This record gives sequence, structure tokens and C-alpha cells, in this order.
Amino acid sequence: MAPDPDARRWRSGRPCLDFVHSGGAPEHAAHWELIHDAADLRRWLPTILHAPGLEIRASDADVEPFRELRTAVTRLAYAVAAGASPADPVLAEHIAVVNRFAATSPLVPALDGASTTFVAPTAAQALATLARDAVDLFGGPLRERVRVCAAPDCGLLLLDTSRPGNRRWCSMQRCGTLAKVRAHRSRGGAR
Repeated sequence: MAPDPDARRWRSGRPCLDFVHSGGAPEHAAHWELIHDAADLRRWLPTILHAPGLEIRASDADVEPFRELRTAVTRLAYAVAAGASPADPVLAEHIAVVNRFAATSPLVPALDGASTTFVAPTAAQALATLARDAVDLFGGPLRERVRVCAAPDCGLLLLDTSRPGNRRWCSMQRCGTLAKVRAHRSRGGAR
């Protein structure tokens, strides 16, 4: 099986940041959008939630709420990565959307032998779970570790969990390596 060329979208370190990478804000949707209908929700929500094999019940009516929450999380994430406080009044509308989704019923975990499964998962519960992850991330100390990949042609979000707090790339295999190659060439290393 060929490697997924979009795999780096799902390596941010948090489900709510991976959620952003499914299309981002409306102005980026034409280029990045993965969610067009219920089938896309069923395909991508398990990946975003880091729950492969999860069978989510979704309908086309779930697409607009998905996009509404994703837009709010996107705006918050990039603002926080730029150093804004989640308490900034400019972000109040987006915070209200996240809080509204977080106040609903999340996915309900259950033991299934030696593994975890979810009880009758729906798209609405998946969105509540993602909203709660955003509340936890942006309302806690890890918000200081939300970054945008330093590659000029990337822009993906990441959570820097490195001990020194100096992670720069969404993926060392792609963006980090390309940056090192560019730096080497600019120093005259490759002729």
C-alpha cells in the first residue's frame, strides 16, 4: 500500500488541530476541503479522532455543523499560535461556537475486551469530543506550545511536545528535510 501523501495532516499532536487540517477556514476550503458529504465525515472523522475503525453515524445535515466548528477552531488555533490570548475579545465569537459544541454529549467510550470502543458514535458526538479537546488545549498550559510549521510553503499547525519546546516542523520527513536542503543549498553546499 502506498504511503498517504496527506499523512502529515494528521500528526499535529492533538485531534482538534488535525480537525483544522481537514479544510481549515472557508477561504481555504476550495484548496484543502476534504469534507463534502456524510460519506466524507464517516471516512475522515475516525482519522481526525485517532480512532481507526470507528464507525460513525453521519448524515449530510452534519456537514454544516462540522464546518462551523472547524472554522471556529481554526481561527482560535492560528490566533493562539500567533501569541493571542484566548481571552482576546476578537475571538469571543469563535469561543462561543466551541463552547456550544463542547456542551453537548461527546463520544461515550466503552471497554471491548482489551480495547476501547465507542457506544453508537454519531457525528454530533464526534464534534463535541473535538470541541472539548479544543477547550482543553486552548484553555490550558499547552496553548503556549501550539505552533505553525516553519516551512514557508506549509502552514500546518502542530503541538510542540519536545522537551526544550523548539519543534519547528509539522513533519521532519517533509518540511524539516526540505528546509535543511534549502539551507544547505543557500550556503553553497550543492553546486
